[in-house]
Amino acid sequence: MLDFVLFVAFPYLAIVFALGFGIYRAVRDPVSFSSFSSQLLEKELLYRGSASWHYGILIVLAAHGAALVFPRFWRLLGGTPLRLWGLEVGGLALGLLALAGLVLLLVRRIAIPRIRRVTTAMDWALEAVLLLEVGLGVLVAVSYRWGSQWYLATAVPWVLSILTLRPDSSYVVNLPWLAKLHFAGAFLLVALFPFGRLLHLATSRLSYLFRPYQVVIWQRRGRRGTRPA
Repeated sequence: MLDFVLFVAFPYLAIVFALGFGIYRAVRDPVSFSSFSSQLLEKELLYRGSASWHYGILIVLAAHGAALVFPRFWRLLGGTPLRLWGLEVGGLALGLLALAGLVLLLVRRIAIPRIRRVTTAMDWALEAVLLLEVGLGVLVAVSYRWGSQWYLATAVPWVLSILTLRPDSSYVVNLPWLAKLHFAGAFLLVALFPFGRLLHLATSRLSYLFRPYQVVIWQRRGRRGTRPA
C-alpha cells in the first residue's frame, strides 16, 4: 500500500498540483515570479555557493535526463569498465559539488542577518528538501555501485510508465529504501516547485538569456557640501 502511495499516487498528485498551482500563479499573481535576488545584500558567499550548486546540479540533472530520453545511448556510454568508472566518479564528484554549494548557500541564509530577514518560510522549506534530496543522491551513489546502469532498469521505466499513464511501481519497489526515498523526494520537489522563487525559470522568455547587463548605481548621501556619490 505504501509503495502504491509513494510511486503511483503521489507522482500524479505532485504533477497535477504543480501544473495547477503554477497556472493559477501565472494568471492571478504574475509579479511574484521574480527570483528576488539577494545579490545586493551579500555577494561573496552567494557567488561561491551559487557557482558550485549550479554547475553541479545542472550537469547531474542533464545526465539524469539523458538517461531517461536516450537510455540506449547511456547504456553504451557505460559499456566498458573504464567509462563506467568515469560515470560513477564524475557523478559522485558533481553531486558533492552541488551539495557543498547548497550547504554554503544555506549557511549564508543562517549566518547573515540581512539575508535571514528576507528569507521566507518557503525558502527554508525548499532548501531543506533540496538538501535532503541531494544528500540522499550522494548516499545512494556511495552505498550502491553502478547506479548509472541500474538506474536504467529501475527509475527510467518507472518514470516512463508514469508519463505514459501506465504506472508500474514494480520497477522500484524492491530497491533499498535509500534509493526509494531519493526517487520519491524528486516528486516532492515537483510539488513544491510552484511555491518557490524558481517558478520564474518556467516562465522566462528565451530573450532573458541574451539581455544586456543591468547597471546598478548606488546613491549615497555625501558629507555637507559634497554631491552624492
